[in-house]
Amino acid sequence: MSEPRRSPAARVILASSSPSRLSVLRSAGVEPEILVPGVDEDAATAELHSRIPDPTPAEVVCHLAQTKSQAVLTQYSDRLDSGQDSGAVVIAADSMLLLDGELQGKPLTVERTVERWRQQRGATATLITGHAVTFRGETVTGASDTVVHFADASDRDIEAYAATGEPLQCAGAFTLEALGGWFIDRIEGDPSSVIGLSLPLVRRTLAGFGLDVSDFWNR
Repeated sequence: MSEPRRSPAARVILASSSPSRLSVLRSAGVEPEILVPGVDEDAATAELHSRIPDPTPAEVVCHLAQTKSQAVLTQYSDRLDSGQDSGAVVIAADSMLLLDGELQGKPLTVERTVERWRQQRGATATLITGHAVTFRGETVTGASDTVVHFADASDRDIEAYAATGEPLQCAGAFTLEALGGWFIDRIEGDPSSVIGLSLPLVRRTLAGFGLDVSDFWNR
């Protein structure tokens, strides 16, 4: 039996420092290279609002993802334009929680995390993850929405969870795959998107480039 056909571009560069996004890809059989974009997300959001007065939530997260992708493409242009990375796929993403009509990013502090959880416990919100996938100079963006049903967590659990530091750097102030999973009653949609990177969306985008996901699996 002949070996499975392999694409000439069987390499992924993850434009993110997120451990959760890295874990999604690793669990799916892909070992990406990490290139951190170092983007000022507040400045990028302000720039979008200067061009589009009332952007949709999907436009916001996709803009942030594309900004991260572009930062990596610019910072590492010499490498990405030559050698083994010239045909690599660059993936960037950004997530925010839409709660009561407002987009929520990372809480960053214990105090803000406690405040956010007292607002969202027992509530339903939508976690929106924007993606920017770049291959051979072409970037495709897209967003994945997942409905999250939060548990009616007690004050003691909220304070204990915030004190762990786990949710401080997470959109929506929670993780699905770790301690935060105790406080998520259920989700409606793609679980990988909630963790940080939608495998179905990325698969469809790669297919649009004529690439198969199996070409990127570790062997």
